[in-house]
Amino acid sequence: MTDITTPNQNGTTTQNTAPQRSTAPGEVTLQAKIWSPFRVYFDGKAKSVSAVNKTGPFDILPHHHNFITLLDACDLVLDTAGGETRIKISGGVMHVHQNAVTVFLEV
Repeated sequence: MTDITTPNQNGTTTQNTAPQRSTAPGEVTLQAKIWSPFRVYFDGKAKSVSAVNKTGPFDILPHHHNFITLLDACDLVLDTAGGETRIKISGGVMHVHQNAVTVFLEV
């Protein structure tokens, strides 16, 4: 199960269908792509990506070392120029390489 939501001002969440805004000039970001075989959930710049694996919660920040892990069921959180985007996942594979995060879902 994968569900993408963004919090509203009143604390509830809604599906994120807004186009991604660019980050502020000079702001350090990484490229993130979250996708499954049939859908791209996010493809753009992010300030950070947060998820959970067998050792617990972790964050990926710009210029993180190369990294690969299996993800547990969690809310994958992307901090973007447009705010926080949450994607509820049932598991996946995360690959971090050369300032890019790729998450493969439903594999």
